[in-house]
Amino acid sequence: MSDKSNNHFAGKKAANDFFESPDFYVVDDLLTEEHLLIRASIRDFVKKEITPYVEQWCQDAYFPYDIVKKFGEIGAFGPTVPEQYGGGGLDYISYGLIMQEIERGDSGMRSTASVQGSLVMYPIYKFGSEEQRNKYLPKLASGEWLGCFGLTEPDHGSNPSGMLTNFKDMGDHYLLNGAKMWISNSPKADVAVVWAKNEEGRIHGLIVERGMEGFSTPETHNKWSLRASCTGELVFDNVKVPKENLLPNKSGLGAPLMCLDSARYGIAWGAIGAAMDCYDSARRYAAERIQFNKPIASFQLTQKKLSEMLTEITKAQLLNWKLGKMMDEGKATTAQISMAKRNSVHTALTIAREARQIHGGMGITGEYPIMRHMMNLESVITYEGTHDIHLLILGADITGIPAFS
Repeated sequence: MSDKSNNHFAGKKAANDFFESPDFYVVDDLLTEEHLLIRASIRDFVKKEITPYVEQWCQDAYFPYDIVKKFGEIGAFGPTVPEQYGGGGLDYISYGLIMQEIERGDSGMRSTASVQGSLVMYPIYKFGSEEQRNKYLPKLASGEWLGCFGLTEPDHGSNPSGMLTNFKDMGDHYLLNGAKMWISNSPKADVAVVWAKNEEGRIHGLIVERGMEGFSTPETHNKWSLRASCTGELVFDNVKVPKENLLPNKSGLGAPLMCLDSARYGIAWGAIGAAMDCYDSARRYAAERIQFNKPIASFQLTQKKLSEMLTEITKAQLLNWKLGKMMDEGKATTAQISMAKRNSVHTALTIAREARQIHGGMGITGEYPIMRHMMNLESVITYEGTHDIHLLILGADITGIPAFS
């Protein structure tokens, strides 16, 4: 690492190093001893490896690539994937807790982990051949390889069925053309799970590897959000993809949407991690900040804000826990996952804004995590389905009438 890069690890400890997790309804009683140990392990990792440095990473728009290997070492990649493929073989509540703790550190860091697990490892495990599982999953789980997921296109975001990326059967290989954008991890990714249409217009998943001729990953610059995460495009210019790289076990739009369900579940937990961090910082600041000769925590409007924050966090904790149980039982529906994702992110963004008010002018500085979380959550409320799209998914489930067409 260059001297310039080393500067990213010279920051002082952040103000929220002594984080206390809000648990007003004693949700911990619903967790197993294994859940608590996993959460404690990830929380300690975040405290040591993310919290002291992330403000500087974001200020510098710097993605700390060595975090990828560290995530692999702690089991943050593909925790629900069976152990035989390098995963953790854990339940969905464990997965949720891991995402919650990482996003308490930073949404961009959680994005790196959830893309790897839910959008790269998940489809290879669910839809891939045994050869594909054995080739890719262990290296992705360990952090030796980084992956990305290519669905969104320049002109097709909430309407993925209209995608233009396509591939043709050339006999001994497929010829892939098109472009994807807003792709987390893409500038550094070793592999990409790409969704494209065949000559009949059927959507399939293809595994594209870095180094294939005609495949490039331009980086997206000048972001105001997720600045510690790398984002970019996927460009395919007559890329020759081996036939064995086609995911064989599912096709159609339902395949990538299943991946999004897995990712949205992780986001539902993760966003509440960011909300907890904002709440905890606001609670501490309110107790310490003196105005009119008394702490601002004594003011009615400050107490109102803190009370509303804690109420919404508690509701989301219970919603996420129940959703995790349904995920483990195979009973969770897309609409139920959408409800949790939308609720958690909206809750977290509202809490970040209220926490910023409590912090006053200090809330916009890197001394506190508030503005960073707020900017990050402006992306999280849009990706993996916008706020309004999730309302329409739920609306279709309620009425039986889809509003998309």
